[in-house]
Amino acid sequence: MQRTIGSGRSVLAVGAAAAALALVAGCSNSSSGGGSKGNASASPLTGDCAQFQAYAGHSGTTVTMFASILSPESDSLEKSWADFSKCTGIKISYEGSNDFESQLPVRVNGGNAPDLAIIPQPGLLAQMVKTGKVVKPPQQTVDNENKWAPIWKSYGTVNGTFYAAPMSANMKSLVWYSPKQFKANGWTVPTTWADLMKLSDTIAKAGKNKPWCGGIGSGTATGWPATDWLEEVVLGKYGGDVYDKWISHQIKFSDPQIIDAMNVVQNWMHNPAYVNGGIGDVKSIASTTFQDAGAPILKGNCSMLQQASFYEAQWPKGTKIGPDGDIWAFKLPSVDPSVTTPVEGGGEFVAAFSDRPEVQAVQNYLSTSAWATSRIKVAPGWVSANQGVDPSTYTDPVDQLSAKYLTDPSATFRFDASDLMPAAVGAGAEWKEFTAWFAQNQSVQKTAANIDAAWPQ
Repeated sequence: MQRTIGSGRSVLAVGAAAAALALVAGCSNSSSGGGSKGNASASPLTGDCAQFQAYAGHSGTTVTMFASILSPESDSLEKSWADFSKCTGIKISYEGSNDFESQLPVRVNGGNAPDLAIIPQPGLLAQMVKTGKVVKPPQQTVDNENKWAPIWKSYGTVNGTFYAAPMSANMKSLVWYSPKQFKANGWTVPTTWADLMKLSDTIAKAGKNKPWCGGIGSGTATGWPATDWLEEVVLGKYGGDVYDKWISHQIKFSDPQIIDAMNVVQNWMHNPAYVNGGIGDVKSIASTTFQDAGAPILKGNCSMLQQASFYEAQWPKGTKIGPDGDIWAFKLPSVDPSVTTPVEGGGEFVAAFSDRPEVQAVQNYLSTSAWATSRIKVAPGWVSANQGVDPSTYTDPVDQLSAKYLTDPSATFRFDASDLMPAAVGAGAEWKEFTAWFAQNQSVQKTAANIDAAWPQ
């Protein structure tokens, strides 16, 4: 399965990576550049609705949307287009599923595709394009891409053709912790991997709680958080070049560098002395959902959780998040200090399976700075790489922390590796085998060999 990775990504200079995520342009408070065919004769919208005039003319229609985003994240997603729907009369019927990655191919191949799908894996997008059912975006969506750096457009491109506009960006290289717990015990936030492991040993030996908690449960996507742990270590120990070659299978899972990285994860998140505080043993990581994994921190049963910026939405309502709050986060240190600020990021892309005018209207709107701004205002933990978003829109401290690293010109930034690998691997064998690694104590060597065997020829 071919897609825009490999050499196109390996030549990505650090400056370009930062530009891909720069949030430096002025705010777009209108829906200019929206548009859709069939709206020329639409009745004028007035008042606050006037900003959606470009999308008018399709009142009474419904657009279906399918994604992996669940409540509470999906609550803010639906709020973000509430005004658009009210003013245009286009109902967006949203469905989120833990089984998204397995169900989307079934629906598409069975003739029951959604109008729009929010796809977080470029590898899965390539698989869907291969079915011939993905519809190329309208020209207006393509034009709206001028608010994104070219590298992001490449992630939504398959075999040289652009199919899916980027929707969001997220910072994965974070560790969540309790500032109050750290202060009470005299612990300082580690800035090196050696210090992070030394702190883990200190907490484990004290015997009051476990240093780490974790969960990789996610329906049919169970296993994905563990792939992030490995990706963080590969990037943070071997740098971008090895990471890129691993994505394209020039370097295999069973090759020495990746086996070494898996052993680092084995000594970290597969370590019975370190995990799984307040939940159970190592095996419990496989049966604990990623949404529930951080809860023991608030109870004092564990001290740290490695998860992405979007995890902010999982903390209970009323949790104070910030440097002096109940919960805060720090940048996961690089395993090898010579790798400059390794940052792993992810994102989502909107693909269409219909070219009906109302579908294109929604597709166009979701590609604008105006929509991105509306989502940011109602969704703490959600970041866009759309350069038309005013940086001052970010008032949430986690979003500001994420933007700091995602726009760092010295950072070694790479997109989530499993999301870029062929779907049969990144959203299939790797999830399955990593689950067995934790649930069944499967060896590192067997896990790697089984994933390599699943790589498409």
